[in-house]
Amino acid sequence: MLKKVFVKGLIAAAVMGASVTAMAEDCGDVSIVEMSWPSAEFAANLDKLILEEAFGCNVTLVPGAAITSLASMEAKGRPHIAPEFWANAVINQLRKAEDAGKVEITTKLIPDAYEGWYVSEFVANNHPELNTVDDVLKRKDLFPSKEDPSKGAFVNCPSGWSCQVLNDGLIKPSAYNLEGNGFVSVDPGSGAGLDGTIAKSYDRNEAWFGYYWQPSAVISKYELKKLDFVDGYEQDNWDNCVSDPECDTPKRSRFPASDVFTVVASEFSKENPTVVEYLKKRAYNSDQVGKVLVYMLDNQADGETGAIEFLKTQEDVWTQWLSPEDVAKVKGAI
Repeated sequence: MLKKVFVKGLIAAAVMGASVTAMAEDCGDVSIVEMSWPSAEFAANLDKLILEEAFGCNVTLVPGAAITSLASMEAKGRPHIAPEFWANAVINQLRKAEDAGKVEITTKLIPDAYEGWYVSEFVANNHPELNTVDDVLKRKDLFPSKEDPSKGAFVNCPSGWSCQVLNDGLIKPSAYNLEGNGFVSVDPGSGAGLDGTIAKSYDRNEAWFGYYWQPSAVISKYELKKLDFVDGYEQDNWDNCVSDPECDTPKRSRFPASDVFTVVASEFSKENPTVVEYLKKRAYNSDQVGKVLVYMLDNQADGETGAIEFLKTQEDVWTQWLSPEDVAKVKGAI
């Protein structure tokens, strides 16, 4: 359990001094959106621990997804912080909210993040000739749907996730024509459901085809093979058609480089410059967070436990984000 450094009233003053109490009052209540995949759970809990222990904030984690959280930040200014915001599917909405002065992008949280379509290790080992999306779409027989084995199965993102919008655009007839190639799109129901389909295919030596992203413990642990889309990328097509559910004629496209930002409500940013300064410094690469995600998977650990593991094992990374005084507070808490 974390040892709470910041407590109310005279105890806090005695331990940390009156200045800490003032800082806690300045920071006040902070709401952080905790999205439902492991790296986002880790990111939200990491910020929660650091904001509470280093800055004296009173942090609440709230569930959410990119689309709904952005809409709430625009309309209500809450949640205050979205630590891991995958922007590719909602880039137009994000730009509009930024231009309107409703939100700010403080940092690119994971500079080397990427997303795409993958096949299982079984396919990679037994069918090395399948290297591109088109290669796989010609082999529906390898990926039989449980509901209709005459069709192939493509495992999509869970309903409501922003990546589902992207996949739904790319599988339309004008793009990769999933249905025309004899495939159906499968909704796994949740992040855990998506991971479960991959784990089962690994344990049973079965073929699997679907969407995933990096950083993730799943790709590292189960050795998924990323498929080449071959096709190029046009920003207008991506921003205004692939990522727009109302557009019926998206063109074929590879995924662009993944923009994974930390997004902050503008009013909160104005009122909390010290917190925002921390958020601007706070970033890590796929390898650094990937170690934590594998730990979480192997130990069935939640985001808070993963955040504590990161703080204990990767001091060389996170101590660069804080002053020596704040580093000492966080160390004292764990």
